[in-house]
Amino acid sequence: LKQVFNKDKTFRPKRKFEPGTQRFELHKRAQASLNSGVDLKAAVQLPSGEDQNDWVAVHVVDFFNRINLIYGTICEFCTERTCPVMSGGPKYEYRWQDDLKYKKPTALPAPQYMNLLMDWIEVQINNEDIFPTSVGKCKE
Repeated sequence: LKQVFNKDKTFRPKRKFEPGTQRFELHKRAQASLNSGVDLKAAVQLPSGEDQNDWVAVHVVDFFNRINLIYGTICEFCTERTCPVMSGGPKYEYRWQDDLKYKKPTALPAPQYMNLLMDWIEVQINNEDIFPTSVGKCKE
């Protein structure tokens, strides 16, 4: 079990919300509603008086953190040998393209694909032009 929770191998650091900020308060509100057994539709409904972009950003970051947690528990079982293709069952194969290193859709082993994907998502989340940390400054 210690290997599953080895931070250096399985988990990426969670994106944190700065305590005292409006995003931190929205995060706490989102966590409380998701942990209370409330209807999911009601849990993700925009609270009155809150900015929709901030609310969506909080949920995107929370979702990313939860996916990291799930991926962290299975990544040691899905190696390049056991998972040579990133697929969604026998009918779907995912290929990576980033217009930098991979200019054309490229078949990759699942762990490599997932690492590239998680890195890409993290860059998007940390991009102030897409997810500004100051409330109310979202570019459209």
